[in-house]
Amino acid sequence: MSARDVVLVDAGGTNIGSLRYALQRLGIDAQVSDDGERIRRATHVILPGVGAAGPGMARLRQAGLVDLMRILEQPVLGVCLGMQLLFEHSQEGDTPCLGVIPGCVVRIPAAAGRRVPHMGWNALQRLREDALFDGLAAPDFVYFVHGYAAPVGASTVASVEHGACWSAIVRQHNFCGMQFHPERSSATGAALLRNFLAS
Repeated sequence: MSARDVVLVDAGGTNIGSLRYALQRLGIDAQVSDDGERIRRATHVILPGVGAAGPGMARLRQAGLVDLMRILEQPVLGVCLGMQLLFEHSQEGDTPCLGVIPGCVVRIPAAAGRRVPHMGWNALQRLREDALFDGLAAPDFVYFVHGYAAPVGASTVASVEHGACWSAIVRQHNFCGMQFHPERSSATGAALLRNFLAS
């Protein structure tokens, strides 16, 4: 694990600090960078994000990272908003995103008895086997905070139910995403991060 060279992409996400601390607990001193060459050299890239799709994509464009992010060949993990930015489009601010995963992120509809944004612990529903689940016994409870979500599609590895079923973990080739916050999800989140770093 110590040989991993992990970069957290500095796209303005306020969860960068907590993710970096979670990685330190796993023995990884991740670098925070918006330098394209530094990101290209990393063995693993994590795209954090808390906030809105428009400003997140604007930050990537300002740093000249949009084209680079699309062609990375090492394992890439998008977390929370970072996962949403991997999709083609977000309804939030009518924002074109990175487009490495097919589909559109939509607003979670409000309804009586259902809180939006979706906040709190919820169980993952595994839809197919994935190396991210190695050593984990279902059900896996993780911590969510989001008002927009990706519908379940061909890239969905695990879903979560909040009124409807939404993508909780996605994978498309070397790109994967977690809609929840693994850094706030106790031992399960730590195991998911460890398994990502093992890829």
